[in-house]
Amino acid sequence: MNFRNNLLWNGFINRNDTESMKADIYETEEEACIEIELPGYQKEEINIDYNNGYLTVNTFKETVDRNYIHQERFYGEYSRSFYVGDINESKVKASFENGILKITYPKEENQPEIRRIMID
Repeated sequence: MNFRNNLLWNGFINRNDTESMKADIYETEEEACIEIELPGYQKEEINIDYNNGYLTVNTFKETVDRNYIHQERFYGEYSRSFYVGDINESKVKASFENGILKITYPKEENQPEIRRIMID
């Protein structure tokens, strides 16, 4: 699986609220990195799951009972999934600092070469 083609270009699926869960995806020579903005959240309010090639980030923030005049912040549950392919789940690492969730995992060692298919 080609990291760039599968994650960078096709990685954004199941978006409930991407404007509230903005992400940067990049790679180093050794690993792939996903950084997600989650300002105002505590790490206890964030769950990360890996299933069938997808990393899914779920968050939940309790609704604050107020008499709102205007409300722009989101309360409740939302999630975002990223297709990462077949990865070693035990090597996925996550950290959360200053409202940024960072998920890293090793890139595949034996990525197949891209072959051009000729059209008959």
